[in-house]
Amino acid sequence: MSSTTLAGDPVFEGVYGPFSITARDRREVLGYRLALLTVAIAQAGLLAQWHWLGSAALWPWLLPMAVGLGLALRWIHIYLRPLHRALQLFWLVGCLGFLGLGLAVGPGAMATSLAANGRWIWAVGPFFAALAGIGFKEFFCFQRAEAIGVTLLLPTALLGHLSGLLQASACGALLAIEAALLLLLTLRKFPMPAAADVGDKSVFAYLEGQRQPSKA
Repeated sequence: MSSTTLAGDPVFEGVYGPFSITARDRREVLGYRLALLTVAIAQAGLLAQWHWLGSAALWPWLLPMAVGLGLALRWIHIYLRPLHRALQLFWLVGCLGFLGLGLAVGPGAMATSLAANGRWIWAVGPFFAALAGIGFKEFFCFQRAEAIGVTLLLPTALLGHLSGLLQASACGALLAIEAALLLLLTLRKFPMPAAADVGDKSVFAYLEGQRQPSKA
């Protein structure tokens, strides 16, 4: 048991031994859920503003999306560290892509340039790949229909725009559905116990022990 475990912390039997869900675990889970909710609200706000008010001044929505997704990837629990690091790398590359887009065309023209020139998807696409990766993780762990919707609809819309196979209206409709599903996914997570998002900590401990050189 960790030295931070308290008497009241729930104890579970894992694959490689017992483990506890500590106060720190619960704080990280709450942080993950709030960060993902921030992404969902910001994405929905961006799409709503784009639909009803036009494409000008959309870039402020990207700030909470970037910070929220970065924090969500900081606190998410994924057994495979290479996959976790890959999602974080996608997030970083995508953020740099948005920065490059803003520097190239100006913050106010980012949305119109992205809509007019699908090749910008190569720059910002990794950001949404990281978000789709979270959707896949959520579906793999909890089999929620809205999670697989996020996983499939987001890349479908972006690749459809990149390839020119989907019209702008179809891409917008797919993104709107995906944003609604992401918001539903995040809201449904809050009543869940923290242990559901933490997973089996004994597996994390086992994998960490496998990575460290033996002291025997």
